[in-house]
Amino acid sequence: MGNIASYEQEENLALTQYMSKVYALMCCALLVSAGSAWVVANSETLLSLFFSSKFVFYGLCIVELGLVWAISGLIDKMSYATQNVLFIVYSIVNGITLASIFFLFTLSSIASTFVICALTFGACSLVGFYVKKDLSTFGRILYFVLIGLVIATIINLIFDIKGFQMILNYIGVLLFVGLTVYDTWKLKNAGYHLIEDEETRKKVALIGALNLYLDFINLFLYLLRILGSRRD
Repeated sequence: MGNIASYEQEENLALTQYMSKVYALMCCALLVSAGSAWVVANSETLLSLFFSSKFVFYGLCIVELGLVWAISGLIDKMSYATQNVLFIVYSIVNGITLASIFFLFTLSSIASTFVICALTFGACSLVGFYVKKDLSTFGRILYFVLIGLVIATIINLIFDIKGFQMILNYIGVLLFVGLTVYDTWKLKNAGYHLIEDEETRKKVALIGALNLYLDFINLFLYLLRILGSRRD
């Protein structure tokens, strides 16, 4: 019995360290994005550089997608150090594209929405960590909803259907609330089967941080579109 208890303690400690690493990486990425967004938003030169041309802005979006693919898809072909650098670069680039919110919405509404998002994200992450039920099917459903949301968003960009964007905003909030629960649950289960190799363990933690970072950012943006006060 003593050996079993000792093993469980070691397992719980390893899980705690793993999850702490994930959240630390996620929070660092959020701080980097917030910092780069603030710097760009307060620089006329940088605003002109990144937002005067749609080609530059869409180019940044393509770079973001490429970085996410590289970090997640090339885990076996790059070192953790390289993966970490790419995550930082992605956080900076995403922060640049997020700078637009500072001249679309008031600073007070951005701050209040961020607090609401942080509280919501924290609550959902706790649910995901402590839930006992298998959420695999739930996760597959959410990814189909995500694909549908992306398609619907593209359609709305083309046809600009009145009132449709607000419907998509509410769907987006519900979707990323669900994805936060699911991704946390998935991370916790991965933590119970940690691979002995330290390098691989750190890579898995970083990808988990990226997933939660994306959940947080998207939840924040959808909430901001609903709750944010637009500048005159």
